[in-house]
Amino acid sequence: VQLQPSGGGLVQAGGSLSLSCAASGRTFSSYRVAWFRQAAGKEREFVAAISVNGGFKDYADSVKGRFTIFRDNAKNTAYLQMSDLRPEDTAVYYCAAKFGTTSTFPELYNSWGQGTLVTVSS
Repeated sequence: VQLQPSGGGLVQAGGSLSLSCAASGRTFSSYRVAWFRQAAGKEREFVAAISVNGGFKDYADSVKGRFTIFRDNAKNTAYLQMSDLRPEDTAVYYCAAKFGTTSTFPELYNSWGQGTLVTVSS
């Protein structure tokens, strides 16, 4: 599956932003989807993941209560709704997909989008 994220941009601290991850192919509904992010000079880190039917969601502690992951399989799209954004959320955000169980380890995901930049100003 090919993934194309969008929706990044510049936002002030405390603001909200929504990211989308559009997938090509008819098997999107069979993939677990996750969002990762990578800040300058840091390793890629897990943000959130969702199961194939959306019934299971997992979040990094740093974003719990502020970010929401969801998906619309009819539209072949996954989303990351971000609120109460903080400067430390500034990063390039990637969506990724895999078969099997959801995971917080990026090396287990075999399909990646190209990334979208989110900048949060203080």
